[in-house]
Amino acid sequence: MSDAADPKPDPQAEPPEIKTRSDFAAAIHWAVHAAVQRGARQMLWVDADFADWPLGDPVLHQQLASWLQLPRRRLVLLAERYDSMPVKHARFVAWRRDWGHAIDARLQPEDETGGLPTLLLDDGPVVVQLLDRVHWRGRCGLDARQARAWREQIDALLQRSPPGFAVTQLGL
Repeated sequence: MSDAADPKPDPQAEPPEIKTRSDFAAAIHWAVHAAVQRGARQMLWVDADFADWPLGDPVLHQQLASWLQLPRRRLVLLAERYDSMPVKHARFVAWRRDWGHAIDARLQPEDETGGLPTLLLDDGPVVVQLLDRVHWRGRCGLDARQARAWREQIDALLQRSPPGFAVTQLGL
């Protein structure tokens, strides 16, 4: 039976302001929730190394797993490097093994000299952008125009990006 007669407010309904490191984590959670709620088919995560993302959070894993179980869902990661992932985000690395078919991890093309932005986008209007990692300033919200512009820029990089961060490491 539904609680439609007594709706509970959703604490993540409004996009959070990003003014601290914990605000950034809240913005990632908000964006994943928003993308899932609106039925996004793809999420695009971009960062130099994802070291500061809340990827060890079991709640985030549960949200992503529920979303990735749906048909034709895809999470694309683009980074300069993934060397800190096994140390900083061991839970995510282990969790990802079950979802390797739906998670595509790519490396920044070698011919790109500029650093990657810190972004979370879906295939619609959801945008999280960390502008200043030192002071933890950024923006988060629903902005279709900005999301489209970022997707076009990142898609151009993805077309030239090699696969990175294999699901399993082969040892000899």
